Amino acid sequence: MAAPAMPLLLLAVAGLALCAALLWLRRRPAGPEGARGRVCVAVLGDLGRSPRMQYHALALARRGHGVTLLGFLSTKPHRDILCNEKIHIVSISELKVLQVGPKIFQYITKVIAQAIQLFYTMLKIDRPSYILLQNPPGLPSIAVTWMVCLVRRSKLIIDWHNYGYSIMSLIHGKSHPIVQIAEWYEKLFGRLSDYNFCVTNAMKEDLQMNCNIKAITLYDKPAAFFKETPLELQHKLFMKLAKDCAPFKRGTDSIRPVVEKSAFTELDIRNGNVTQVKERPALLISSTSWTGKGPLKKHYNRLIDKMHFKHIQICTPWLEAEDYPVLLGSADLGVCLHKSSSGLDLPMKVVDMFGCCLPVCAVHFQCLHELVKHDENGLIFRDSNELAEQLKMLLLEFPTAESKLYMFRRNLRASKQLRWDESWEQTVLPVFRNN
Repeated sequence: MAAPAMPLLLLAVAGLALCAALLWLRRRPAGPEGARGRVCVAVLGDLGRSPRMQYHALALARRGHGVTLLGFLSTKPHRDILCNEKIHIVSISELKVLQVGPKIFQYITKVIAQAIQLFYTMLKIDRPSYILLQNPPGLPSIAVTWMVCLVRRSKLIIDWHNYGYSIMSLIHGKSHPIVQIAEWYEKLFGRLSDYNFCVTNAMKEDLQMNCNIKAITLYDKPAAFFKETPLELQHKLFMKLAKDCAPFKRGTDSIRPVVEKSAFTELDIRNGNVTQVKERPALLISSTSWTGKGPLKKHYNRLIDKMHFKHIQICTPWLEAEDYPVLLGSADLGVCLHKSSSGLDLPMKVVDMFGCCLPVCAVHFQCLHELVKHDENGLIFRDSNELAEQLKMLLLEFPTAESKLYMFRRNLRASKQLRWDESWEQTVLPVFRNN
């Protein structure tokens, strides 16, 4: 099937699905449509890897809304989500691409199957007053969700994290027909939403100028559990990681058998006191998904194994959701290699690091200045040579309080940055209260 036929195909599928929904609703027994003010928080992706949508769900639940959290369950969500009685998780299956025929046929088949699955699932849940949808991915979720809202008399809110077509362009190129159709689709159906949030002022301006979509900027902010980690918790995590990661281990001390040691901390078993090792190494962390869901992790591990450093050790652990903020709060420096496909979104990993008062070196892109203030809460670099010079400068006097690294940490502590709940209450809650 030729790529230009996709719009006609999408419209045909939309028409058939809408007719089916209307027939389904007419045959459905009359009954209550669910609690007034119920919200469906939806993402056609892995819920465990969608922290912002988890935060939305928690914020809504804390303010009395019943929440249906809908998405893939490839990775376990945070335990606060799992333990909240007001949040009902509805899992949808992650469909695999049918490996038959041309790639365009495979892609269209997957989109149609996802559309049918998502549409059917959204019709089964308790009727929400609002559906809060993450974009991307928006194909086919924006169109399907809009149709569901039409049928069920719900309001559609899109939370724009980026543009789906800009991510597709990294693989296919901007001029590819699929990318152009995805851009047309995203702008067309995006305009059918009732309300919109986005992650930066730069995206807000772009949505208004290029899509005629009015959005409210809701910056990513760290959740309350992103904070500096007490030494006792640091030691507990380091000892846990030392079981599988050599850089966290430290040799036994026959002279002081009552001391339990990691590479960074010491626990005096007699009195429970934890102290930092005097000549401890710096702990540098770079949060990465190894591109998407991790297919390149083995490739990079092979490259790391070939490197023979004298004073550097590297490990690549996978952390549980509860351990990740503890490790960030224990680290000395963060490095962010995120580069936006659109130039309009910001790396949430840096938001989390700042929540832990962890200084950052981040690679430059268009709107990074909305988050990282160069020479104030971190440094911005453009290439590997510049990063190397920054690391040498920051770690030169480590771990003394006179170092520039410590100055950045002091600035972050003094900044009194807003937390997610405070920002959400100021920005998002009025939308629900006024409507």
